[in-house]
Amino acid sequence: MSPTDQTATRTGSKKADRRSGRRSSRRGTNTTQATKTPTIIKPIAGRLKPLSVSNLEKIHDASLDILAQVGISEAPDIVIDTITAAGGSVTQDNRLTMPRDLVNTALKGLNRGFSLYGQSSDTTLNLKGPRTHTGSGGAAPQMVDTISGHYRAATLADLYDAARLVDRLEHIHFFSRSVVATDMESERALDLNTAFAALAGTRKHVMVSASDPAHVRDIAEMCFTIAGSAEAFHQRPFLSLNINHAVPPLRFSADACEVLAQAAKLGLPIMINTFGQMGASSPVTMAGCLAQTNAETLAGMVFAYCINPNVKALYGARPMITDLRTGGMAGGSGEQAILTAAASQIAKFYDLPNSTIAGATDSKLPDAQSGYEKALTVTMAAQAGANIITQAAGTQAGLMATSFAAYVIDNDMLGTILKAAQPIEVSSDTLSVTRISDAVRGDGHFLGQSETYQRMKSDFVYPNLADRRAPDLWQSDPGPDLGQKAKDTALEILATHFPDHLSLDIQDQLRQKFAIELPRERMRPK
Repeated sequence: MSPTDQTATRTGSKKADRRSGRRSSRRGTNTTQATKTPTIIKPIAGRLKPLSVSNLEKIHDASLDILAQVGISEAPDIVIDTITAAGGSVTQDNRLTMPRDLVNTALKGLNRGFSLYGQSSDTTLNLKGPRTHTGSGGAAPQMVDTISGHYRAATLADLYDAARLVDRLEHIHFFSRSVVATDMESERALDLNTAFAALAGTRKHVMVSASDPAHVRDIAEMCFTIAGSAEAFHQRPFLSLNINHAVPPLRFSADACEVLAQAAKLGLPIMINTFGQMGASSPVTMAGCLAQTNAETLAGMVFAYCINPNVKALYGARPMITDLRTGGMAGGSGEQAILTAAASQIAKFYDLPNSTIAGATDSKLPDAQSGYEKALTVTMAAQAGANIITQAAGTQAGLMATSFAAYVIDNDMLGTILKAAQPIEVSSDTLSVTRISDAVRGDGHFLGQSETYQRMKSDFVYPNLADRRAPDLWQSDPGPDLGQKAKDTALEILATHFPDHLSLDIQDQLRQKFAIELPRERMRPK
């Protein structure tokens, strides 16, 4: 079970701690920040290579040895039947093994170069090559209240608000479920209402999870209704499922495998995620952790491929660092940064569309620790070529809480990280020899050149919140600090931005089919 699933399980049983989803209607004052025209950044990453080609091949070979010789235990019947029919076998001690030929066949045949979509045309996530997209995530049980700063239980209304906020923040490209709605009374209510709130809250691509195959069918029907048909959804899938099929070390999760199979059959894109904690549920060495995590992830990819050779599956190896002094995660550590980068490089070794976690700071609030831990891990994942980086914005306390102020601050951070991941264009035009000659023989500077003015608007990313004023101007009028500006911006967006991409007619259809618990009035301006 992954850290996020463990969180969801714990919170799902604590009904007594659940609270209502009412939020303050206090408005911020930073209207300019909330309505800024987005800057489109298209990073082509993959320049960071912590592993040599030789070491990549060694990890690959070790992973295939693990699958062929050690195998994976607790395989449910659907996995055993599917894999043995394709050439796998079960050992005397009931471990399911996969021969090298089977794994290599799947690796050769798996879908590559596909895209994920949102509900509008400008929200496409191109997964071809080392293109990086950053988004939310975490499935946190708690919120850092925007006004009080106190931790409290997260609700369905918080989830909807998180989606609305992400919808307006230009450097957060997709919405992966960021909080667990602890006010839902059943797993079915949680799964369906999470999907509805996310799809209604943002036009961007949505990632959720499901605890039961029947819930997968319901979520698929919800998507097909919104798209107009199953065929229309399959052409531009705007929702995908996070699935944690393995329980390290080397065990299957029976329920998750059933969910995976159902999603693959229905044509939903799926994230094949594996969370081994180094030194706890995987070896304490980075090489061993990577080999085991890769084997577990490949097992899920092979299973998905055998269920549906046309499946849109993302390789989601997510090895995590354990603080061996406490047993907890250390998601903001230097070890985590290099481990995540290496896992992303392995995905690119296979040329597989991939997702990973980065930004899982251990800080409880969006402070300096939060900033440097998030910036380190997200930067290295992007530079290593991760396609999808979840948990890159908004999460705090090792994925245990979500902060709306952090979303706004992290949006600034992600803009700079993604800009740094863009390639440098070198051409006769950009080398600017003629312009250099004109400047040194003329004004002695480049400020008056037309290209400078043009590129000022196209080539630079300007922060929404960060203060770049000269010290004397700042000292004469410091204004609110970064944290307060972030709170004001978040509150302004939430007070004014109510997405209407999901028509009232479609909403009514979904409410008639499913028990939607998000009140209609909560989805309208106050």
